Amino acid sequence: MRKSSLFFRFLSIEVVVLVLLLVHAAVSKNTQYRIIDEKASLVRTLRLTDLCLFTDARYTRHLSQADLNTAFQDHPLSLEHFPSGSFTQPPQGITANQ
Repeated sequence: MRKSSLFFRFLSIEVVVLVLLLVHAAVSKNTQYRIIDEKASLVRTLRLTDLCLFTDARYTRHLSQADLNTAFQDHPLSLEHFPSGSFTQPPQGITANQ
């Protein structure tokens, strides 16, 4: 068997798998929307807080619940050593008073 024949067999199998995945996504779309709606109603019922955006530092996990000193909890002169701290801005309440 030539290598090109093997490649085209493999490619056709990949295309069939891709088509099956797309069909499955189209068929289960309504079910997924229902599940998302149920989760949204649960969040409203339990009054859950913000989405956890970053997992590295605890003061970047929930930005609305961080205080002024949490970034410097290891040492007062320590620099930001988590990359997620450079992607976020301080809450508006902190900078509005200054």
